[in-house]
Amino acid sequence: MTDPADRTPYAAQVSLRWSDMDAYAHINNVQFLRLLEDARVIAFRDWFDAGGATDRSLLEEGVLVSRHEIEYRRPLGFRHEPVEIQLWVSRVGGAGFDVAYIVTDPEGVGDGPGGTIYAVAETELALYDFRTAMPRRMRPDERASVLEHVGGAAPFRRRRR
Repeated sequence: MTDPADRTPYAAQVSLRWSDMDAYAHINNVQFLRLLEDARVIAFRDWFDAGGATDRSLLEEGVLVSRHEIEYRRPLGFRHEPVEIQLWVSRVGGAGFDVAYIVTDPEGVGDGPGGTIYAVAETELALYDFRTAMPRRMRPDERASVLEHVGGAAPFRRRRR
């Protein structure tokens, strides 16, 4: 069995928008959360494609953000080339999981993947049943999908825990 820390992260290419820039001519800190959300939606389409126990995707079933942590490493200016957001599952619980991210350059842009790190982040997600308006436990098919993408901890320089 492969050590989860040795798995290659999922890589999502996410485009920047002109409106993501702030008065300092770089992507605003708040917009990084949108970039992470876009990467999650792209990844979850592949990770939790419809066809499981309910024939609905995880996003349709219900998943809510309960916490974000982000460490900004370098300013990111607007450009036409996308950023690459590497993401993986960093923690698995009974009713949710955490996703870790590295925001970097894609192949052929700047220093290439992992060369320039703009941000490191982690999102805590809770599974939710919109019908009952209650948190819910992870189904076996969801757990199997999540476990395929488990990697190491987010590489923060400093954690507040």
